[in-house]
Amino acid sequence: MENFTPYSAIFGGMLIGLGASLMLLFNGRIMGTSGILSGLISPSKGDWLWRVLFVVGMIAGATFFLIIFPESTPSRHDFPVSLLIPAGLLVGFGTRLGNGCTSGHGVCGIARFSIRSIYATLTFIVSGMLTVFVIRHLIGIAS
Repeated sequence: MENFTPYSAIFGGMLIGLGASLMLLFNGRIMGTSGILSGLISPSKGDWLWRVLFVVGMIAGATFFLIIFPESTPSRHDFPVSLLIPAGLLVGFGTRLGNGCTSGHGVCGIARFSIRSIYATLTFIVSGMLTVFVIRHLIGIAS
């Protein structure tokens, strides 16, 4: 945890909470990224534009942040692609299996006191801890 900064974490969490609240207030939708993305693949009538704007906003926001603070996110070149591809597929599978992602369950679901979201978020956390243990200690890839 050598890169942990509590103030940026608090500020980032506040921005995510604000974004989720505004999405619910003005659009009546839960800010679950996986659901928003899957809606782009099979959109309902009149349900496409806001999803595109959401995704474009996420990409533009990340790009803008990297331009302003290029040193804040060091790139990694030492992580094997042979692990990245199955990891991405497993995340997608888990998102479908859990009927949502961390933003939908962890931010919005817990805020609505959804028991299903609480269990899903606990599953995400435990899975993440196990993954870090396996990658770092059993496989031997350091961060």
